[in-house]
Amino acid sequence: MNKSSIQSVLPGFKDQKLLDAIEEVGQVITMPAGTVLMEPGRTIDRVPLVLEGAIKVLRMDEEGKELFLYYIYPGETCALSLSCCQSRQLSEIRAVLEEDSLLLTVPAEVHEAWNQSFPDWKNFVSQTYQKRFQEMLKVLDSVAFLKMDQRLVRYLVAKKEKNGGTELHLTHQEIANELGTSREVISRLLKQLEKKKWIELGRNKIDVRADLEELDWK
Repeated sequence: MNKSSIQSVLPGFKDQKLLDAIEEVGQVITMPAGTVLMEPGRTIDRVPLVLEGAIKVLRMDEEGKELFLYYIYPGETCALSLSCCQSRQLSEIRAVLEEDSLLLTVPAEVHEAWNQSFPDWKNFVSQTYQKRFQEMLKVLDSVAFLKMDQRLVRYLVAKKEKNGGTELHLTHQEIANELGTSREVISRLLKQLEKKKWIELGRNKIDVRADLEELDWK
């Protein structure tokens, strides 16, 4: 991938020396949906920057239950990966490709040096930390202060906005995994929403109303 292509996705990278460094050590790879990029306890050798597609980042407990944290979209990277690189710690997250993706990966060991040498990279990292911190606060608020039915509606709204359409191809188990609850709970709540005519359930799919976020589900 040439410099102009990188800049089209990462417009904050204006320093030609930084772009030269990325060209020198970066690798552009295409990977299919479902590929696991990171697992808890693994060493992080390369930092992924998304050019196309999306990465889903999750936290797992000792029993293997998952809690969805955030998505990484084109022009973004993973704050928790950067943090582990800087502190030389093992991964504490699970990262899975949500869809077929094109990634630019750079070696973990260059992060600290680039932070010192390239203001554009330092700003990118700072903005990444700030954005992910705000997103994780939302997750914390959701878990601490919202009922599961409210969390479910917010989840469906977020999925609708991401997909750009009202038809969501999801299983009840997938939703339960991301919200950290059981499939039975999710199935029951989805049926309640269907009775209200807020959604329509199908086989491994959910049709949601376009105005779902405007409805009062409290």
